[in-house]
Parts: sequence; structure tokens; C-alpha cells
Amino acid sequence: MYPWLILFVLIAFPVAEALSIMWLAGHIGWWVLAWLAAAFFGGIALIRFERIAFAPRMLFSMQRGESPFRALFASTRLFVAGGLLMFPGLITDAMALALLLYPGTWKRPPAVRPAANDDVIDGEFRREAESPPDRFPRRDS
Repeated sequence: MYPWLILFVLIAFPVAEALSIMWLAGHIGWWVLAWLAAAFFGGIALIRFERIAFAPRMLFSMQRGESPFRALFASTRLFVAGGLLMFPGLITDAMALALLLYPGTWKRPPAVRPAANDDVIDGEFRREAESPPDRFPRRDS
């Protein structure tokens, strides 16, 4: 890959973000600051929530016998979306929204259903005769 192309993207992206913020501020005014602050704190909250939920999500996926890569992929999407929300701009917020609305991001795991025949226990049993009382003497006597 060409190094000048990487440099161009690294310079053009923040410029595009700044231009999009100025364009939006021209249309809705000072509300842009409230929107950027809300997006920033929403990104922080999303990352904190996912940091807490990551380990149980992995554990439950492995307990269900599923591949942990699906849970890892969902957690990675939420971490990246939180980081994009923290970065100020219209373009990154749109990318974060696309990651958050990706199908399956907020899908709950299926509930564990009991077996269909859970009141029937098959097996054999036999009764054993009770032991005579003098076979095991009590210690207190």
C-alpha cells in the first residue's frame, strides 16, 4: 500500500469530521455541543457496560456449547462503537450507530428450556432391610 495514501486518509478524516461538525452547527446551532457531550458520555457508558458484561457473555456462550467467537465478535463491536462515540464527529457517530444496529448485537441468548419429560424418572430401585439397632451402637451410651 502506498504511504502517501495512508497519510492522506489520516489527514482527510479529521478534516471531514470538523467540516461535518461545522455544517451541523450551522443548521442546529449550539445543540451540537450537547449532542457531542451526550455521544461522548454514551460511549463511556457503553464501554463500561461491555467491560462488565464481557466475561459472563463468554462464559455463557461456552456453557451453552457455542463457539466463543460469536460472543467475542459482539463484544468487539460494542467496544469499537463506544470508542467511535467518544470521538467527536458526525461520521464516527454514524459508524457507531451502524455497529450498534448490526443484526444480533442486542440479541439475548435463548433461555434454557427444561426437558419435555422432566416429571418422569426411569430407573430401578430396591429396598434394603433396616439394620438392627445393636449393629451400630451409639457413642453416648
